[in-house]
This record gives sequence, C-alpha cells and structure tokens, in this order.
Amino acid sequence: MTTHRILLVLLVLVGIVGIIDRYRRKGIKGLMALWLPILLIVIVAYSIPGWSLFFMQSSFLYRPVGPVLYDPSDVGLEFEKVHLETADSIKLVAWFTPAKDATITVLLCHGNGGNISHRLDTINLLNELGLNSLVFDYRGYGQSKGKTTEEGTYLDARAAWGWLVETKKTDPKNIILFGRSLGGSVAAKLATDVEARGLVLESSFTSFIDIGKKFYPYMPVKLFARFKYNTLQYLQQTDCPVLIVHSRGDEMIPFELGLRLYDAASEPKEFLEISGGHNEGFLSSGETYKQGWLTWLKFLEEYKKTAEPNLKIS
Repeated sequence: MTTHRILLVLLVLVGIVGIIDRYRRKGIKGLMALWLPILLIVIVAYSIPGWSLFFMQSSFLYRPVGPVLYDPSDVGLEFEKVHLETADSIKLVAWFTPAKDATITVLLCHGNGGNISHRLDTINLLNELGLNSLVFDYRGYGQSKGKTTEEGTYLDARAAWGWLVETKKTDPKNIILFGRSLGGSVAAKLATDVEARGLVLESSFTSFIDIGKKFYPYMPVKLFARFKYNTLQYLQQTDCPVLIVHSRGDEMIPFELGLRLYDAASEPKEFLEISGGHNEGFLSSGETYKQGWLTWLKFLEEYKKTAEPNLKIS
C-alpha cells in the first residue's frame, strides 16, 4: 500500500471514529443519523488526494535534472553539440553522435527523468549498432530553456526532426523515430506529422490516463487528468513500420500496455520482448536487445527495397 493510500485510510478512519464517538452519546437516534456525516468525511477525504493529483501532475510526470555532467566523449564517442529552436522560440540543446559509415539516424526521445547525459548507454549502444543518433532535451530539462508542457514536448521533437532534415540534410526515409517510456508517446505523435523510416516504442504506455489508473486505481483519473499523451491514438494514425519493445518485468509500465500498442499498430510491425526493469531492461537484456534491433534494421532495409518503385529508363 502506497503512502498516499495509507494517509487516505487513516484520515477516513480518524474522522469516522470521532463522529461515532460523538453520536454514540445521543443514543439510538444519534447512531441512526451517523450516515450523513460519515458520507461527508469520506467525500472530503477522497477529494483531497484527487485535487492534489490535479494540481501536482506536472511534478509527478516531469522529473527533469539540470546539471549535464557527462557527454558522449566520456564514453569515447565524437559528437556535435546542437542548438535547436522550436516553433514557439524555445532554445533546446541536443547531441548528434555519428557512427562510422552510417546511413540511418535515430532520433531519440528520452523518458520523463534526468536529461540527455543520462542516455549515454543508449547513445553508445546505437553507435555500436552502426547508427547515427540525435538526442535532445525537452524544454526545462538539462540546458534546454522553457517550462515543460505536453504540447511543448511535441514541438521539441519536431524541432529535432527539422534540424536533421533541414540543417543536416538527412533524408526523412533514413530517420528512425525512437521513444522510450514517456518519449514513446512523443515519438508516436511526431510520426503522425512527419515522414520516417520507422518508429520504435520501448517501455511505453498507451496513454497518460491508463498509467494514472495503475498508480491511482481508487481515483477518477480521467476526471482529474491534465495530460493526454495518447500513444495508442497516435500509433493508429501512423503508417511507417513499427517496433514495440517491452519487458514482462517492467515494474512501471505493465507488459500488457506494450501488447495493446502492438495490437493497435498497423502492419508491418514487430514485437521484441526483453527482460529486466523499466529503466535498465535494454541493458540487462544484452544480446537479445541488440539482436532484436539488428533483425529489425535488416527488415527495414528489405522493406525499403520492396517499397521503392523499380523505374527503368529506356
């Protein structure tokens, strides 16, 4: 039982005990009149965590860290520090890390905690797979300016994609959109607006409301929710190849939500089951994770060949 639930139960019990003691002294009629004050105290006790959830959602959802203490050079990789500007004029910081002879670039939308310096393991792994990568910090994270909002995260991802296409001159057909956890929803939304080689959703959820129901099953989350992050809906609007990655051991986002995302995606699609916890599954799965990526990359190459028209000039 979480701290919130314990406090809620204690609050209700203390209130009810106090009321019973008060009305007990009035005899049978007093005891019969107990239902109304008990109902009122239950309603009040129930509403307190509800309104707390409503007003504190941003701090529950977004867990940014300011200091960027490391960069790809600390794991032996060359990189370019990139300064982005969003459509609403917010300055962001990103890292572009090239891989030798790479033709594919991964645009990484990270999760809700930390900043880009906490994604060095992922950057290094993508580099080992022979993939360029661009990872950016959402507004309010790391050295990026502004305040984090749902719409803001979508604009941030669009700015990163725009830099790859307009400044780096990367063919959109050579960009893979990759989102982990919260970033999965951001990447899926981006995939509804831009062209991409493929979309990877790792350890992601179907919607903010569904996750809220997991952590607050006793609350009317839909009524109090201020965010949507409707990954399921976005996924249904995409038409690029999709890879869903999830672990049965994910303690934060249930495995069945990953399966629901897979069911919602259009063909072609693949599901890669990994092991381990929410934050370290891609590392603890080792070769299973790497081989899953390599297999999917090979599929994307073959899919591209079959999708391209075979034009002959006579």
